[in-house]
Amino acid sequence: MTTFASTEVIEREAARVNAMHEHVKGEFKDKNNQTQHYKAKDPRFLLWVHCAFTDSFLKAHLALGYPIDKGADAYVSQWSKSAIPLGLKTAPQSVEELEATLDNFRKNDLRHSDRTDEVVKFILNPPFNGAGKYFYKLIANAAIATLDPRELKLLGLKKRSKIWLRISRVGLDIFLAILGSEPPAMVAAHARIKRLG
Repeated sequence: MTTFASTEVIEREAARVNAMHEHVKGEFKDKNNQTQHYKAKDPRFLLWVHCAFTDSFLKAHLALGYPIDKGADAYVSQWSKSAIPLGLKTAPQSVEELEATLDNFRKNDLRHSDRTDEVVKFILNPPFNGAGKYFYKLIANAAIATLDPRELKLLGLKKRSKIWLRISRVGLDIFLAILGSEPPAMVAAHARIKRLG
């Protein structure tokens, strides 16, 4: 929502997400198997979600062979702005900073647990029916093909062939041909920018 929307929409959506975050809290076992408390709005967790999201989209986009207009560093910097209304003021501004932040999480926070297996199983086998289930499986395997060996190990997954990326690219290109290369929000944003001069 924050990429191609008006300031009013961004503020409204950020308020909605922040309100949801108020209710997201609980406990988890840290890397030392100690029980810790968390809240979704804690800066460390906001940073993790933001970095994981940015990294996964960037790597998938590049692995699928799609261009990034102003380059990967600009992409990371632009996405950092999307996190500000959610309360995250210190998001990475470049690929190098993003990787350093993710390495810090790998070293200090991330671990495999029984819950990891449960979540991965659900993500790989969602309750979809029909063609959606097959398309999802295709995209999921392509996503796994983009993962770093450290993430594969952490998630208990086996490496996937890059062929999944090529097949996914064909499927996505067909969707783009049918739906158009720009989502309606992007078309509206470009029109707004053009009107403003």
